Amino acid sequence: MDTVKQTEVTATQESPDATRQLHGHTDAEQEALAQRVLRKIDWRLIPLMFITYNLNFMDKTILSSAAVFGLREDNVCSHMFDLSVLISTTLRYTRDEIPTRTGYWFAGNSIGGLIASFLAFGIGHITDSLAPWQWMYIVLGVLTFLWAIPLLIFLPDSIEKASFLTEEERKFAADRVVISGTGRTAHAGYKFAQVIECLIDPKTWLIFSMSLLTQIPNGGTQNFGNIVLKSFGFTSLQSTLLVIPASVISAGTIAGTGWIAGRFRQLNCILIICVVIPAIVGSSLIYVRPRTSSGVQLFGYFLLSTGTGGIPLLMSLVGANYKGVTKKMTMTALLFIAYCAGNIAGPQFFRTKDAPHYNLAFRAILVCYSLVVGLAIVLRCYLQWMNAKRESEEGVKGSAGAGGVVAGGKMADEDDKGTVTTAQIELRAEDYDDVTDWKTFGFRYRL
Repeated sequence: MDTVKQTEVTATQESPDATRQLHGHTDAEQEALAQRVLRKIDWRLIPLMFITYNLNFMDKTILSSAAVFGLREDNVCSHMFDLSVLISTTLRYTRDEIPTRTGYWFAGNSIGGLIASFLAFGIGHITDSLAPWQWMYIVLGVLTFLWAIPLLIFLPDSIEKASFLTEEERKFAADRVVISGTGRTAHAGYKFAQVIECLIDPKTWLIFSMSLLTQIPNGGTQNFGNIVLKSFGFTSLQSTLLVIPASVISAGTIAGTGWIAGRFRQLNCILIICVVIPAIVGSSLIYVRPRTSSGVQLFGYFLLSTGTGGIPLLMSLVGANYKGVTKKMTMTALLFIAYCAGNIAGPQFFRTKDAPHYNLAFRAILVCYSLVVGLAIVLRCYLQWMNAKRESEEGVKGSAGAGGVVAGGKMADEDDKGTVTTAQIELRAEDYDDVTDWKTFGFRYRL
């Protein structure tokens, strides 16, 4: 950013115009409005997305249970998983709120796995002309179809169409993601230049590679988890119940790390390392299982459950660190490709000829998670370097919690707890322009 722009920032911060209260409210009134808007958005969106992900993942988890009840021939169908709630989150929440909310709704995956295990255990007792795995999909298919009705009715397309908010609240909700978020999509068209920027952005391919590497183990263990448990000496019905503790560990890991990442802007990459290290230990214990007891093997299987916390942390990094509608959509598409490719590739390592130990599969899981640790360190170092470089070039500290400079040069302030406040900022028309993180003055990356 040139010297003229830096001077404009300083001058505007000191001008009387910049001290006007947002929407004509006092600080206390604005704080009350902010809490009310956030509470309404949370209570409307989080339950809907949580249950949706719950049902989506139940279908995937039930495939593992169905495999021990007679279904083994289809290992590819589990990759059809929609990453659009990521977009919904980034359009409605600030950068500090995105990691926590992503963790909340993504935890629906693991809760879905838990419910699916109970469901599979019950249906597994059915003796009928239809196989148990067929009943599993009939029940889940009906539930998913019926859930689409309330989703269609209650999930708004955008903030501007959120009928559960008043007109003033909709305006405030839209402005808060401009000031402290990653912008908004209203009236934004397709921009090919942003596609190119996304593709030449180094963090794109670091995140893509990490996403792919975390999903190769996920695809294999989710589809063949029950079969692996059977190889430890458990029955088909017992294996469906033993998945339950793994689901609880996974849900706790996802929600807990999401909450921490939302509170501390410097810990995201470190948290990714923290969730995959137990999975590395777990895959190692299973890999050497001819020399370990079944109890140690089961412990290793439970340790694998923390690895699922990697993808929501990566998704929250995308949501918080990418600006520009087309750029963010491009990155989301790449994330979806990595997710699908990993979940397709993962089951291929569980070869029938390697049963019951599946040494190739667990060696692949060990290698994938080890590479994720290395890439997370590289990504953190790169983002630190980018923040330092931009701070030096722009002459201002910037913020990893704000959306950059707005209102002709005003930047959202931070309180003593690091929380971004939007008081005394009145947006201008140009603040709603669709610009990328590379071109936003004062934008800093979460680590």
